Amino acid sequence: MRRWRKLLLPVSWIYGAIIFLRNYLFDIQFFKSVSYDFPVICIGNVSVGGTGKTPMTEYIATLLRKKYKTAILSRGYKRASKGFVLANENISVEKIGDEPFQYFKKLKGVAVAVDEDRRHGISELKEVLHPDVILLDDAFQHRKVKAGLNILLTMHNDLYTNDFLLPAGNLRDLKSQAKRADVILVTKCPLDFSSENQQQIIQQLKVQPNQKVFFTGINYKNEVFSNTSSLLVDTLKEKEITVVTGIAHPEPFLKYLSEKGLSFKHYKYPDHHNFSASEIEGLKEKDFVLTTEKDFVRLEKQLDNVYYMPIETTFLNNKEMFDALVLDFVAINS
Repeated sequence: MRRWRKLLLPVSWIYGAIIFLRNYLFDIQFFKSVSYDFPVICIGNVSVGGTGKTPMTEYIATLLRKKYKTAILSRGYKRASKGFVLANENISVEKIGDEPFQYFKKLKGVAVAVDEDRRHGISELKEVLHPDVILLDDAFQHRKVKAGLNILLTMHNDLYTNDFLLPAGNLRDLKSQAKRADVILVTKCPLDFSSENQQQIIQQLKVQPNQKVFFTGINYKNEVFSNTSSLLVDTLKEKEITVVTGIAHPEPFLKYLSEKGLSFKHYKYPDHHNFSASEIEGLKEKDFVLTTEKDFVRLEKQLDNVYYMPIETTFLNNKEMFDALVLDFVAINS
């Protein structure tokens, strides 16, 4: 935590008191949580962004779509629309948001919808599409819905147990709420993360007996893509590269590019950044723009010189156990 943010601890205590009261009222059922008689899986966190929800949602959707009619329901952060919107071939990134648009483009056969009211979104999906399973993207704090399986993500080098509530830290919910998770995924681990390091993290997380813990890392493709072509990463060493990121934690991406021997200038923007006309004009003047897959969906129609590098989630161990856990949950509750 940056030193100046410690000055905001009194505000965090006030925020914490409000969050505590809200959770307590749900716990005693003064506020009602709705359960469902079909599989609903929540993929979320207790911190603000950057834990790897998007690739994990893609991973689970890809796992399930082979056998089940799968739908993803997201809030659609920073979208230029309200209410329930179901993605179709004519949808735009502005209307549903960057992450849902990425899901829709990438996950063929998976329905994608957005709704800030998750209850209403679930009802609409069931009425219109009758999916076998619904994945709730980033809904761990949305307690009006009680998912059948809660998957909580936390970065290996930024565990929620070591953080503070907003605004002094990056937690948007109490650490104690992690008890509601059925599965804890420790994300963005180095691919050679040792079993000793994994055990140390499990101890720090103070895992409940009923909770399963898995460790994942990020695999970067050795190829970058535009809408019309692809290039091997090794061929980029002679280019003047401008790296553009609008994600919470671009550090692993930048580290990978450096390790591949690429030289670049980095333009860092806030998470889910909507690029202004002047920013787009400035990027048009660059020789070669490289960005993340999530940022690409906001830039592809505005730039001819932009490529993205895909990523995928990889399990350090126990992948088959995780897959079976998810598949068994859906089978039993279908």
